[in-house]
Amino acid sequence: MDIRVLQYFLTVAREESITKAARVLHMTQPPLSRQLMDLEAELGKQLLVRGSKRVTLTEDGMLLRRRAEEIIELVEKTKTELDSSSENITGEVHIGGGETDAVSFFARAAKNLQKKHPLIRYRIYSGDAERVLERLDNGLIDFGLLIGPVDVVKYEYLRLPIKDRWGLLMPDDSPLAKKDTICAGDLTGLPLILSHQAAISSDMYAWLDTVPAKLNIVLRYDLIYNASRFVKEGLGYALALDRIINTSGQSGLCFRPLQPALEVNLSVVWKKGQIFSKAADAFLSELKLELNMQ
Repeated sequence: MDIRVLQYFLTVAREESITKAARVLHMTQPPLSRQLMDLEAELGKQLLVRGSKRVTLTEDGMLLRRRAEEIIELVEKTKTELDSSSENITGEVHIGGGETDAVSFFARAAKNLQKKHPLIRYRIYSGDAERVLERLDNGLIDFGLLIGPVDVVKYEYLRLPIKDRWGLLMPDDSPLAKKDTICAGDLTGLPLILSHQAAISSDMYAWLDTVPAKLNIVLRYDLIYNASRFVKEGLGYALALDRIINTSGQSGLCFRPLQPALEVNLSVVWKKGQIFSKAADAFLSELKLELNMQ
């Protein structure tokens, strides 16, 4: 597969029209159509459904779109890494992680490194552990910030010297806001807003002393900020990690930790045998310095 043809395919997928894509690519429609048909013939799969008004992707086409985006991103990342010199380090550091206050470690390391190598840039990808590790395995990010256990067979890691704790995010006028901590019995019958990460955590259900089917889960979330809007409107109570959502002043929200405490480890991970770019290697060294200062 030619990278150029993959870029053509992605343009058609985005524009949902071969005619519009040809215009964006500054080429005529017939050559573009031939390139796409040749791509389908090479793969032995139909990728596009050519309708009278718009072009849509088949299931195979949707898979190729996802992989093509990853391939092109990896190519661009590699080009940037190769442009860097030892004297004047440039390039990008790619980081993935879930929502946690621990990202401050990355931020401080990046700020300190900027003083030494101001041309280094950063890209942050947000997602749950499964998505972060998929991108790490595919070489699309350099480092992952994981909440919870680490597969030490596949990954090198640095354990952060702090832990995140679970608690209940609720309106500040809720009756439960009068309590200092929340126990499992307090959640009986409550409409709960649960993260996908908590939903697959055996520790969470062990703490709850129940099974998912017995919980009144009204919403599942990836990003706690979005979920907090539903909490504020009174849809339910969110099980969330501390120090992410502002609960001070006039926020209208409050956070109460779970009791017994339910805490999770935080780690910076990267693939074993990973060959870092100069920028990523410099960032890892800076991150280690930052951790040693804690």
